Amino acid sequence: MTTRNFDALFSPRSIALVGASAREGSVGAVTARNLLAGGFSGDLAFVNPNRARIGGQLAVASVEELSNAPDLAVIATPSASVPAIISALADRGCRAAVIISAGDRAFRANVLQAARPRAMRILGPNCLGFISPVAGVNASFAQLTPKRGKLALVTQSGAIATAILDWAYGRGIGFSHILSMGDMLDVDFGDALDYLALDSATSAILLYVEQITSARKFMSAARMASRAKPVIVVKAGRSAGGARAAQSHTGALAGADNVYDAAFHRAGMLRVDSLGELFDAAEVLASGIRPNGDRLMIVTNGGGLGVLAADAL
Repeated sequence: MTTRNFDALFSPRSIALVGASAREGSVGAVTARNLLAGGFSGDLAFVNPNRARIGGQLAVASVEELSNAPDLAVIATPSASVPAIISALADRGCRAAVIISAGDRAFRANVLQAARPRAMRILGPNCLGFISPVAGVNASFAQLTPKRGKLALVTQSGAIATAILDWAYGRGIGFSHILSMGDMLDVDFGDALDYLALDSATSAILLYVEQITSARKFMSAARMASRAKPVIVVKAGRSAGGARAAQSHTGALAGADNVYDAAFHRAGMLRVDSLGELFDAAEVLASGIRPNGDRLMIVTNGGGLGVLAADAL
């Protein structure tokens, strides 16, 4: 499907939060607060069967009571209710959904079965959510809203997303979009790169990867994205122990690390080894400074350090 219906995700005209809550600290309450505070200028609706108003915003009892079909739905309800909600949204004409809720294999199969007949796009499940400062959308339960910038972050881990957000916020580094991919039931890295490669609001892309699905699609999208702008990737699960941890985290089968290394190199992506190096790359890219030609000078007060610097470069 690649980027079909991605306009409903990246530039929605209307959003519905199903599972909006007034219970302090709950996922539904934090997500509702973020949506209200994110600066979204379109129509915003909350769905909660037990409350008529949340955060000053009117709420309806069910998806069927929404006055209009939302472009984008954000779902933060218990997993057992999600497939029926997806089916009801698809019947109304909703074209994209962010599923924060997590579930087992049967849950994921039921969600996909409900979404596919109408080509409804799914981000997640089991994810932090979606943030697009460019569109004024914070459809996540992150504890802060990032500044607007030109970096896009695509991460399989919600915890990594919050760590990068915390680091970047204190340094004044902003983002165009942040996609927490979770279990990648539908939208995967290939789809995200396909869109971001041509996105004028994005000048560079940061990736945190545990597993690549649809390898052929990923390679095609990665080559196109890398030709258009810098793409920096951290691949977790390099060791046998790390691979086992990745599988327990998102069900990712990490695979042989040298295969990933070769794929990233062939696609023209820059692989870094740690979050610290990803932070360094983000800081350089956010500065807007681009080197032009072989014009780098090394200044050192010790000859050995100059030799080591030259070797590293």
